[in-house]
Amino acid sequence: MRACIIDAFGKPPRLAEVPGPDCPPRGAVIAVHATGVCRSDWHAWQGHDDTVQLPHVPGHEFAGVVQQVGEGVTRIRVGDRVTAPFILACGRCEQCLVGDSQVCPHQRQPGFDLPGSWAEAVAVVEADHNLVVLPDALEMTVAAGLGCRVGTAYHAVRVQAAVRPGETVAVIGCGGLGLACVIVALAAGAEVIAVDLSPRSLEAARALGAQALMGGGDVAERIRDLTDGGVQVAIDALGSAATARAGIESLRPRGRHVQVGLLLGEDAEPSLPMGRVIAQELQIRGSHGLAAAEYAEMLAEIARGTLDLSRTVGRVIGMADLPSAMVAMGSPPTAAGMTVARLV
Repeated sequence: MRACIIDAFGKPPRLAEVPGPDCPPRGAVIAVHATGVCRSDWHAWQGHDDTVQLPHVPGHEFAGVVQQVGEGVTRIRVGDRVTAPFILACGRCEQCLVGDSQVCPHQRQPGFDLPGSWAEAVAVVEADHNLVVLPDALEMTVAAGLGCRVGTAYHAVRVQAAVRPGETVAVIGCGGLGLACVIVALAAGAEVIAVDLSPRSLEAARALGAQALMGGGDVAERIRDLTDGGVQVAIDALGSAATARAGIESLRPRGRHVQVGLLLGEDAEPSLPMGRVIAQELQIRGSHGLAAAEYAEMLAEIARGTLDLSRTVGRVIGMADLPSAMVAMGSPPTAAGMTVARLV
């Protein structure tokens, strides 16, 4: 099969013919129809994740069709249209048994410690637990984002932030993940202030129905002024010491900050205004992916039309464009929304 291969961290990936994946016990092999190009893939390429072993196939958000299932798989069948959360859980631990598989201590991740989806086929472990059957009406390029950006945004907004109708939500960072957070928060009945440094990203957020606000500087103070004291919910969808602090400082008393953007490198242990957190009884919650058990409600919202994902996809490319798309992620984005490679 064809795949995009990383031979050395930071060096341009290449397309190559490689053996197809073996089907894991209790797992499945998926023919990849569409796969996302995510900032987390760029971090893996840069060597920021010590689980990545070279040579390596990146990619962790995908949609496709089941080619093969392992012995013991009963729920998933060959020919099913599927996606999967990027966190592949064991299905048997305490966390998985109560529906919290996004924090499974035995998790595996395609594109990181497993070969990923920038290939014509990808293997998924524990297929009955991790694979999600897609409705026929959901197009593959849109469905690819359910495994990471859209699913992650849904969990951050609806579960961790528990956004309620009429609340005001500040989404800081409006790349693919941030715009998905904007869409999910608006669908939940919230008013949204979208913050970014990119006029293109702000225009995309404004087109979705958010109020756009240029980031940088005293953005937290400006958010508090706009909202007569602060927002109920702040979501850092970028991931930096500055944006995490801005989110916390933009809250009104008893507000909720959700950290969904990854904090890496020198930002991994940021200094945060804990005095404000204590005095105003603020909540800080992490958010990591989406549990497999949560997909049913998200797909039901999509089917009802209350969650419209049609504008989550920005640019559609082919497999031949994946190496250059990886390199391009080191520069500011030229298009709003997520980039998706269509392989079939």
